[in-house]
Amino acid sequence: MPWERKQKKRAVKKGASMSKLNFIEKLLLGDNVVWKPLGDVGELVRGNGLQKKDFTETGVPAIHYGQIYTYYGTFTTETKSFVSPELAKTLKKVDAGDVVITNTSENLEDVGKAVAYLGKVQAVTGGHATIFKPSKYLLGKYFAYFTQTSMFADQKRKYAKGTKVIDVSATDMGKIEIPIPCPDDLEKSLKIQTEIVRILDTFTELTAELTAELTAELTARKKQYTYYRDQLLSFPEPVEGEEGQVEWKPLGDIGKILRGTAITEKETIPGEYPVIANGPSHNYYHNHSNRSGETIVIARSGAYAGLVSYWDIPIFLTDAFSIHPDNKVLSTKFLYYVLKKDQIKIHNMGKGAGVPHVRATEFEPYKVPVPPLSEQARIVSILDKFDALTTSITEGLPREIELRQKQYEYYRNMLLTFPEAEGV
Repeated sequence: MPWERKQKKRAVKKGASMSKLNFIEKLLLGDNVVWKPLGDVGELVRGNGLQKKDFTETGVPAIHYGQIYTYYGTFTTETKSFVSPELAKTLKKVDAGDVVITNTSENLEDVGKAVAYLGKVQAVTGGHATIFKPSKYLLGKYFAYFTQTSMFADQKRKYAKGTKVIDVSATDMGKIEIPIPCPDDLEKSLKIQTEIVRILDTFTELTAELTAELTAELTARKKQYTYYRDQLLSFPEPVEGEEGQVEWKPLGDIGKILRGTAITEKETIPGEYPVIANGPSHNYYHNHSNRSGETIVIARSGAYAGLVSYWDIPIFLTDAFSIHPDNKVLSTKFLYYVLKKDQIKIHNMGKGAGVPHVRATEFEPYKVPVPPLSEQARIVSILDKFDALTTSITEGLPREIELRQKQYEYYRNMLLTFPEAEGV
């Protein structure tokens, strides 16, 4: 690990320790903390209008609700998008210090995400977003950090409505309670909020720097992995009359291709077996499996059509199909790596008019290299090590990135967890 990264990690650890001892114990414990409904400490204004087609190259700064959970962090001084002055007149205004909150998403996690706007020029926002205009007792940035805590998440869950599209209305958002330290001493209250924000800003910056370094290193490792994988799996098509070449065979001749069992989530009996469909992970669980052992899954339709995944646990396969090679000829894990190398090619098999769709019958004639089993085992051993280093969540750099994020989240929650006190 580079010396600079070690120093940054020490700084994060030291800063966290000092924050806990000096800030929490000396400034927070013993102070009067009141949990107040958001609607009592500011004004909530529901946005209107604003579609992506309304964006212009320049003009009035605009915050689209979808960008809050895809582009912005906790706060911003500039907007990604702009709208014309004419349209801006019809939209709700966002002033410096205001917080824009998402009301709607396809998942609960993204509902209630917030960005504090600190720009010098007044901005606007549109539908599916609420502008929170804090009173003099509350810093917008302090509230934006609080929306990232488990305490806020637990409260918004109570007010969430809908299934496919989840919504928390501006009215219900106003019922969510937030901690206000020293509400009877405005100067002290703002001082504590400012100090919390300062510490979290520092953590955010250090965490971002460390994550950027680790991500860059991970990207380099992935490129290295892809290079060596492609080299190890590059077998030229055989030429008649030449000896010592690897034979290529259609998958239909050396294995079985099985379709999943059509089932909806409503028809599922909850159990312990992951239900695999069109995506990189399982959707829900079933009470029995229809695949066991090593299984290669090909997503059948939709955005993930053609996605190749490997499972070595019992699963229930639904809207996809699986490939099971004859292991006397072809190793399942070796075949997975071969197909994963061809991932872009397989994705493109599903392109065309309408919804992308990859058919099981297209894989019957799909030719793959079949080197000796000993060579397959050697290649798999090498690629497994690369795979663990670059993609495993419990090994290598991805794990380190996850730990840095969890460390940040731990101290953020600690700084925003106040002792129990009377509420309103």
